[in-house]
Amino acid sequence: MEKSKTEKMPHFRSLDKLVKFFDSHDMGDYWEGMPEAQFDVDIKKRIHLFSLDAELESKLTKIAKSKHVSSERLINIWLQEKLQQQVKKLKEAQPSAL
Repeated sequence: MEKSKTEKMPHFRSLDKLVKFFDSHDMGDYWEGMPEAQFDVDIKKRIHLFSLDAELESKLTKIAKSKHVSSERLINIWLQEKLQQQVKKLKEAQPSAL
């Protein structure tokens, strides 16, 4: 039977050193020495895709870049602001509506 070619995992004093090590080494060479990880995944966020007019997307991207945020983040911020305004208007017009 052929012996495993897994190398012994070195010890690192910091996460940065570990990351730098694996930038230049193949993790597969150390796979057998890796500790088993157990974790739960609780996915609650859903992603919804919407189409945008090309001209609108272009303008949005320019604004997002100028603010150093992603287009997705900017859209979410603006939609949240607009929704808050609309909910406030609805509450003022029909206090029992929301």
